[in-house]
Amino acid sequence: MEIVVIGTGYVGLVTGVSLSEIGHQVTCIDTSIEKITKLKKSISPIYEPGIEELIEKNVAANRLFFGTDLQAAMKNKKIVYLTVGTPQNPDGTANLVYLEAAAIDIAKSMVQDTIVVVKSTVPVGTNEKIKKLIEENTQFNVAMVSNPEFLREGSALVDVFEGDRIVLGANDKKALETIAEVNNAFAIPIYKTNLESAEMIKYASNAFLATKISFINEIANICEKTGANIEQVSTGMGLDSRIGSKFLNAGIGYGGSCFPKDTAALSQIAGTVNHDFKLLKAVIEVNEKQKLKLVDVLKTEVSHLQGKKIALLGLAFKPETDDIRESASQVIIENLLVAGANIHVYDPIAQAGIQAIFGDEIVYEKDIESTIIEAEAVLIITEWDEIKAIKPAIFKKLMRQPIVLDGRLIYNKAEMSSLGIKYYSVGDGTNASYKTDY
Repeated sequence: MEIVVIGTGYVGLVTGVSLSEIGHQVTCIDTSIEKITKLKKSISPIYEPGIEELIEKNVAANRLFFGTDLQAAMKNKKIVYLTVGTPQNPDGTANLVYLEAAAIDIAKSMVQDTIVVVKSTVPVGTNEKIKKLIEENTQFNVAMVSNPEFLREGSALVDVFEGDRIVLGANDKKALETIAEVNNAFAIPIYKTNLESAEMIKYASNAFLATKISFINEIANICEKTGANIEQVSTGMGLDSRIGSKFLNAGIGYGGSCFPKDTAALSQIAGTVNHDFKLLKAVIEVNEKQKLKLVDVLKTEVSHLQGKKIALLGLAFKPETDDIRESASQVIIENLLVAGANIHVYDPIAQAGIQAIFGDEIVYEKDIESTIIEAEAVLIITEWDEIKAIKPAIFKKLMRQPIVLDGRLIYNKAEMSSLGIKYYSVGDGTNASYKTDY
């Protein structure tokens, strides 16, 4: 089928590429000339393993096209995917300005009855509002389908082609079946609902996963006070099929573009229907506190941080992405700057994003060794393979005093201790000296 995808951000680009990969002819539209110019050269504006290869492959096969002219793109197309961002407003609600602007553009570009598929994460009821907005600006009929994305940055292509389910919601049966046909080639179970349920499924899914993360971090904090080890506890819990092992990795909280935004939005949605979502509020509160766990431990180990070199390894909120949105690294850097620390950082991909925020207030290193040399302490923020592969002896050799605070539980405590390295990992209650007041 011939399809238009509006937006070439993370969701839009992955959507367009994957639809072309299963045989559809897809035109991706964006207002950014810079983005489109790069994409026509098979240069991706986002960091996602494997995506440039698929862009190049499908462009060469004449299945994938890029442009800025929506009206020209829609000339013979009756299916449009809407993937523009819905960023968070200061009050936590979803900002629908870009979505609404794109909807009006669609209305003015339609030349026939059209199916609009919304992949953007939107509050319940938004699809119906968008439908009304489009109909007010066109003579043609529009059918809405909600098709929320469940992509993990760094493994988005795996999620597309090996996902657990595809959720499609519509109040128009014919449109629902048409978009189901579009997705059949993915060979993934398709779950069909009404519009409102599909919109809620996305928020509910992300909120539940965020809850698992905050829950296991609270258990980790209790482990530190009781002598238990969180890795053993989470493994034992995960063996229960009712619980499962995924999202039970303790650490320094969740970040990125989805969980923080979606939990805040769902809390606001609950408020609009006069429901006090106390559990979700606690999840958000726990996560914000957890981001500062390493700073609190650091202050017990290194007195008077003023002028002391503190190294951060990893800046992205997770490995295999350059996304630093809502990352623990930002909160940690802010607090260390207030304390007067001399901060040196390294990340293989995400340094540009942090530099755009902090400028010359911190030092950006080219490799791990230059980051940790003569450091008073090292904070492990992101579990990149490069960071996981560090030989512990390097800490002992290069640091002024070997203190390693591990926010991602990636090193072996016994090996670190045998080398004389003072090592803290979140949730390890077997080291009484690191019991905190959490």
